[in-house]
Amino acid sequence: MPDSLDVPKAKRRRILGERRARPDAFGQVSEAIARFMGTPRFLIWLTIFCAAWLVWNSYGPQGLRFDSSEYGFTALTLMLSLQASYAAPLILLAQNRQTDRDRVQAEQDRQRAERNLADTEYLAREMAALRIALSEVATRDFVRSELRSLLEEIEASRPAPDDDGEPSSAERRGAPSA
Repeated sequence: MPDSLDVPKAKRRRILGERRARPDAFGQVSEAIARFMGTPRFLIWLTIFCAAWLVWNSYGPQGLRFDSSEYGFTALTLMLSLQASYAAPLILLAQNRQTDRDRVQAEQDRQRAERNLADTEYLAREMAALRIALSEVATRDFVRSELRSLLEEIEASRPAPDDDGEPSSAERRGAPSA
């Protein structure tokens, strides 16, 4: 007998099979109900239902009336109270779920904003580094001015031409003039 207590029971088979409910199914159903209760369609149907109830119990055949107007339509009042007592918790549950979704969305937005800020700061640092690097690079105007000054130095160091405007034959051969 003690051996049988140490062995776990075999899993029993269910007649209808094993049902696995989604853990979030009730929340989704409550949101759908709360969403429907906030629509004009629901208000119109509820108004039609209440009007039909009141008309039937006020002007319908005496033997077929089920809610007396003498007592202020007690059954209708109880039904509306029952509907309200179920609606309030479902609406609160839907609001809590929406709050949770909003909280997750806000956290994701905050993380995205942090990444964007880090990317922007990185790009600003890269732009600053490029500006510093470009300040050390020779610009077109600087190169032109340097070439002009070199050209002027070369022209200044060049010997004066002969009377006919041509350099002497020794200067043409590259020999130094005397």
